[in-house]
Amino acid sequence: MIESYLVLAGRIRQELDGIERLVMRANRALAAAQKHQGDADLYMDSAALNLHDVYSGLERVFKQIAAIVDGSLPTAPDWHRQLLQQMELNLPKVRPPVLSGESIERLDEYLRFRHVVRNVYTFSFDPERVGRLVTELESLYPVFRQELLAFADFLETVGAE
Repeated sequence: MIESYLVLAGRIRQELDGIERLVMRANRALAAAQKHQGDADLYMDSAALNLHDVYSGLERVFKQIAAIVDGSLPTAPDWHRQLLQQMELNLPKVRPPVLSGESIERLDEYLRFRHVVRNVYTFSFDPERVGRLVTELESLYPVFRQELLAFADFLETVGAE
């Protein structure tokens, strides 16, 4: 039995519950921005912060997978991108890919956007980009959620052996 795999599977499921709440909050903020044009910038700031937190939650999961399962966390200056790309790797005798290439490609923009949120003033956010990312998250979230749940299932199966 590999207890750390069972714990990690539970953490993935827990993190996904939190991410789902963030996705809903981002959607609510976008809807409020469209409804209340005078305060749209404030609601878009909220949407942007929730997008930031969605990716940060995913990255926490990726770091745990890399550390516990892969035994290797990237350390290069672009480690955030390398970590995301590591989740697409098929590691024979270790693990299957965590996410599909399509999910990785789509999540890369959320990684880049998180960098923007961390490094510019909120009044510099591009409201069109924020709105597009929130809207696209509606179709992306179920895909990466299913992929991560399938990976959690894998961990539970291997961890229980």
